[in-house]
Amino acid sequence: MKLDARKLKILQAIINDYIITAEPVGSRTVAKKYDLGVSSATIRNEMSDLEEMGYLEQPHTSAGRVPSDKAYRLYVDKLMKVRRLNDQEAEYIKELYQNKIMQLEQVIFQTAKVLSEITNYTSIALAPQLSKVTIRHIQLVPVDMDFALLVVVTSSGILKDTLIRIPEGMDNEFLNKISNILNDKFQGKTFSEIDLKDLSAVREAFKENQKFFNSLVDVLTSSFHVSQEKEVFMGGTTNIFKLPEYQDILRARAFLNLMEEKDLLYHILASSQNNGVKVSIGTENTHEELRDYSIVTATYSLGDRILGTIGVIGPTRMEYSRAVSVMDHMGKALSNYLTKLYGK
Repeated sequence: MKLDARKLKILQAIINDYIITAEPVGSRTVAKKYDLGVSSATIRNEMSDLEEMGYLEQPHTSAGRVPSDKAYRLYVDKLMKVRRLNDQEAEYIKELYQNKIMQLEQVIFQTAKVLSEITNYTSIALAPQLSKVTIRHIQLVPVDMDFALLVVVTSSGILKDTLIRIPEGMDNEFLNKISNILNDKFQGKTFSEIDLKDLSAVREAFKENQKFFNSLVDVLTSSFHVSQEKEVFMGGTTNIFKLPEYQDILRARAFLNLMEEKDLLYHILASSQNNGVKVSIGTENTHEELRDYSIVTATYSLGDRILGTIGVIGPTRMEYSRAVSVMDHMGKALSNYLTKLYGK
């Protein structure tokens, strides 16, 4: 049986309608709402063929049809048109990345928040992981007269940044001098190789401004401590209650329980670190718990090095055109922000 142009038009109409309404679609609905130039009877016959081919499914309680995961995959790959962000959405994202003194974790957290607000789905974001990598560079970057950003860049391009208060009169030359000492002590070492003697040596290098150096050593100690926790940020967890299919308390509870599985969410994001946008639909997800959901992810980078992944999760009738557009724009905007701020 051939998937010809007419079948494709009918299938696209059914997918578009179901994404909007969450209600099974019948032949009469397609005939009335979409000008396909064929009768309701013809549409009904074509829908039967599409069901036989695995593109449509019939819920037990309805005479209408709903798209299958196979149909959504065809839709994403061949049929949908990725819509552009409107001016308000683009400006909202632009404003997010105009703040130059946000710490990295705050940037990722705010990214997840904005993603959920724009898409109305639940967002997930993987924080950069400071694991078995060596320290490439440490730099104190002046922000204003009162603060500097302590930036730690590793061999994998993963970085840690912390805002630190500096004493009055501490100029750029002095900050560079401190940065050179830090690099001399720590460059080329892994976080696990750094001990308290190294940190004490930093304090001894300067007798003046002991209060500042005590706080600096505290910040370094915190930065060099590799947490075993797999950090995943989320936004809009309760957005799921806005969707009609999750008015069922059991389905809603299952989703909320899924959002508590941080190791699972971490694995999803960590295994999606390919360039560009990735769409995983329903049964394409390897984890049984995710078979009722679709996930759209994008990576973010520092220069040409991938740092982490951001994504949205929702029902398989997700508005893929919108989700793909937002994820693509957001991934690029975040990467540009990080590269501009830390890529030198």
